[in-house]
Amino acid sequence: MKRKKITVLTGAGVSAESGISTFRDSDGLWENHNVEDVASIEGWYRNPALVLDFYNARRAQLDDVRPNAAHIAIAELENEYDVTVVTQNVDNLHERAGSTRVIHLHGELTKVRPENCCNDRDGYSEATVFDIGNDEIHIGDLAPNGAQLRPHIVWFGEAVPKIEAAIDAVEAADILLIVGTSLQVYPAAGLYRYAPVHTPIYIIDPKELSVRDGRLTHIKDVATKGMETFKKLINSKS
Repeated sequence: MKRKKITVLTGAGVSAESGISTFRDSDGLWENHNVEDVASIEGWYRNPALVLDFYNARRAQLDDVRPNAAHIAIAELENEYDVTVVTQNVDNLHERAGSTRVIHLHGELTKVRPENCCNDRDGYSEATVFDIGNDEIHIGDLAPNGAQLRPHIVWFGEAVPKIEAAIDAVEAADILLIVGTSLQVYPAAGLYRYAPVHTPIYIIDPKELSVRDGRLTHIKDVATKGMETFKKLINSKS
């Protein structure tokens, strides 16, 4: 029997319980930095050394955090379903929890690429992306093509190369689960609209929703508790 497809859209709220801070809840500051300075292409052009130092610190932070129960529960869905995770997060906690198919819309913290390569609407070649784990990069660290290395992050002001893959995953979903995202950052915020008309949509978020959709079931809780509720709901309907 063919397994149902679950597409899971995740945002900062799924990693918050692991101790990774968000900027949406802190007046536009991210780890005491203005978001425009460390998460925009303009910020990179103004002060690349600051940006590199910021992401070096975020990379080092990964040593001190672990996947939480929500990450693990999402990974465990693969025991019964065909699961694709589409995440706005740049950490690697989904992978570390055991999820095997993860689309990172906004890039990956442990990876870098040449600053002069492939950040336009045509996307980037995976051959130009280098996994450095938790290592640091600094001004003067160059890619094989001689260009300065930069974080493999999609910043404000840049295109989102993997948005088409994310749309495909949502369009194929029998069940759509949204965890820990306020649905305010576009284009990711509009992804749920691509779900087939008969696909049920569950959203786990402790806050009131800003969107209205008749297919939507709101589980008003934090990610860890909400995943427990979600599993009970789908098990009761299977």
